[in-house]
Amino acid sequence: MNGKPTVKSAPKPFMNPYLAGVLLGLTLLASYLVLGTGLGASGGLARFGAYLELKLAPAHTLASDYFGRWGENPMHYYLVFMLAGVFFGGLISALRANRCKLQVERGASCSRGKRLVLALVGGLLAGFASRLANGCTSGQALSGSAALLSGSLLFLVFMFAGGYAAAWFVRRQWHD
Repeated sequence: MNGKPTVKSAPKPFMNPYLAGVLLGLTLLASYLVLGTGLGASGGLARFGAYLELKLAPAHTLASDYFGRWGENPMHYYLVFMLAGVFFGGLISALRANRCKLQVERGASCSRGKRLVLALVGGLLAGFASRLANGCTSGQALSGSAALLSGSLLFLVFMFAGGYAAAWFVRRQWHD
């Protein structure tokens, strides 16, 4: 090389959260106007799981009460494209803002392995619960509360209450 040290540019500032909220609201409105339904993510992930299982065990998948109802083309659904758009859009945004770095966020008193196990268990529980409830937090919180559904509004209250209650159990992991 030329002997000059490489200087990585500083990350760009985050978007104004009020502007981001307005843009998210407009996206939700567009979803209702164009598709006739709201936003969500867990349905797309479940259909991706059905697609993978269909490749490994097609007869079993098609006979399944859960995955079988989506037929031989489970990926042909708007939530699959929404999930892909959110993933790749977020990745591109992070790369463009110089915020993409492979790391494990954790407190000093928590080992990397323990943090990864806790994250995996939490993710599995959240994924299982979203499929059990037939929808994820974005579907409930955004789409349901936008439609003023009482169940979705109650969900929001108890989700935040549950988050604060659960934080008590893991708060020692983040004391530095």
